[in-house]
Amino acid sequence: MISVSGLRVRLGGALVVDGVDLDVADGEWVTIIGPNGAGKSTVLRAVGGLVAYEGTVLLGGTALDRLPRRERARTLATVAQSPVVPPAMLVYDYVLLGRTPYIPALGRESDSDLAAVDEVLGALDLHPFAGRRLETLSGGERQRVFLARALAQGAGILLLDEPTSALDIGHQQEVLELVDRLRAERGLTVLATMHDLSTAGEYADRMVLLAAGRVVARGTARDVLTEELLAEHYRVRVKVFDGGHGPVVVPVRR
Repeated sequence: MISVSGLRVRLGGALVVDGVDLDVADGEWVTIIGPNGAGKSTVLRAVGGLVAYEGTVLLGGTALDRLPRRERARTLATVAQSPVVPPAMLVYDYVLLGRTPYIPALGRESDSDLAAVDEVLGALDLHPFAGRRLETLSGGERQRVFLARALAQGAGILLLDEPTSALDIGHQQEVLELVDRLRAERGLTVLATMHDLSTAGEYADRMVLLAAGRVVARGTARDVLTEELLAEHYRVRVKVFDGGHGPVVVPVRR
């Protein structure tokens, strides 16, 4: 579903992504990890068409730069780390923004657009919040709303940039379990970035470790989350234990 080869991105003249190759199969969940400044979010933004890049990005076999803007928005949806939300915006109106790729210029939303929003609000248990302003919600509730807008786009590819970074452990699990359930129900393909290594390993089918803009390891969580790799690229001392679904990474004091 996603095929990236030779990806290079320069920001402010600096090469921050240097020759990244990665693939995500239809229905798969791949998570990119790496230390701060490794280029994780930049790779995700390039796949989403939000930054200029060199190399090749294919979505379902079609080059990203050949997809018209509306078609691109119908193919993939992005949940950013800190989405920009207009002040005083209601939850319902924010989720409805996800239908923008289907609404003609100067046109109005159709009955099918409203039905899509209603279906997503129901799937994410957001009907009770539909009339509330986004700034009145808790962090976990807002994250569900951000996800709802992305799902309202009807895209088969979901890009998640640090989806749990501002959440407590309970809300982290709630959001990731929700994404995993919706992936199974809707056949979504997920490409994410995450800082929490143990949590990332619990949910991803495969992981990609970036360091200094390059891929230094890839494979299952057990392939990537090793004491040796983490010590080398994160410069930390850790112990890695078998947690059942995936490895558990525990920092060790120096």
